[in-house]
Amino acid sequence: MHSCYNEPDYKKEGKVNCMIGYYNYTVILTYCSLISAIVGTHFAFEHNYVLALFCLMLCGFFDSFDGIVARSKKDRTEEEKKFGIQIDSLVDLISFGVYPAIIAYSMGFNSLPCLIIFIIYILGAVIRLGYFNVMEDMRQQQTTEKRKYYQGLPVTSSCLIFPMIYCLTVWLTVPQVQLVYLIGLLVVGILFVANIKVIKPDFKGVLGLIGFGIILLIILIIKGVVLI
Repeated sequence: MHSCYNEPDYKKEGKVNCMIGYYNYTVILTYCSLISAIVGTHFAFEHNYVLALFCLMLCGFFDSFDGIVARSKKDRTEEEKKFGIQIDSLVDLISFGVYPAIIAYSMGFNSLPCLIIFIIYILGAVIRLGYFNVMEDMRQQQTTEKRKYYQGLPVTSSCLIFPMIYCLTVWLTVPQVQLVYLIGLLVVGILFVANIKVIKPDFKGVLGLIGFGIILLIILIIKGVVLI
């Protein structure tokens, strides 16, 4: 008996695969984002928040270009495209939904009110990602034009919002910044599902956001922001 078999509905005829999934360069950056979140979780529980924030911003960097890399493969099958969309959303949930809440938990925010805020934030991210996938699928069936705006705050915005909050230590004390971070989770979680339009940045806009992220990282390093 062979341990590997064909799935005629999903695999090319005659091709035997011992592992499920689609393996090519189009998903590398998406997986790099997931790895960054996992590594960042380690740094967060070690109370090295500069590196934890760096990993969060790194998640955003990888996410900014994973779509461009995926679309560069012109011979992608429909199954590969759909797989990439699912993987991207699952990784976004971990990197920008769960991971920022983990950072807050590692600061010592483990009371019931804090837990409720974590739930609101992560639920907001789940709903936002699920709704986006449905709307994007419908939009692509109706038009080939590029999306010009998002409904609700994109979950990827967390890769800049929370590092920016940490930069407030220039003016505030560490406990005050930690409190602002917690409040930020609540506000951002609500904005994820708010029916508002957010302009989608073009390529130059993405580069500008990356530049802003680099500035934030430099500020964090210079100020020695290591929250304990």
